[in-house]
Order: sequence, then C-alpha cells, then structure tokens
Amino acid sequence: MEEQKILEHFLVPKHEIVPQEMEAALLSKIGAKKEQLARIGKEDPAVEEIGAQPGEIIKITRNSHTAGTAVYFRVVEP
Repeated sequence: MEEQKILEHFLVPKHEIVPQEMEAALLSKIGAKKEQLARIGKEDPAVEEIGAQPGEIIKITRNSHTAGTAVYFRVVEP
C-alpha cells in the first residue's frame, strides 16, 4: 500500500514556510513580534513534511465556513 502524504489529506490545511526575507514585513503587517506567535512542534507531521526548521514561521491556511479562508501563523519550536 502506498503511503499518503500528510498534506494531501483533505482534513489537513495548507502549510507553507514563510521565507526569512519576508518575516519582518509579515510581523509588521500583523503587528506582532516573532516571540508572540503561537508555537508548533518540530515533530508535527505537517511541519516535518514541508521540512521546516526550528525558528521558522509557518503559514497555515484553513478553509472556514464563516470566514471563507482563515490564515494562522506559527513558529516552529526547537
């Protein structure tokens, strides 16, 4: 049986790494410091699949019945 990638599952939202050169602009736009963002574990299956490293910011895009699309940002924990 072929192993399915985590991010291909219909219940898993889109995860992507925010490029380091875009972090300052993003944090300024949302009015937050990197330390204020919620955390996500480096062992999270989606984080492992995209190859994110500790300290990187992950953008998670979820479908929402009320908002259409909801975007969340998380920092990968060491």
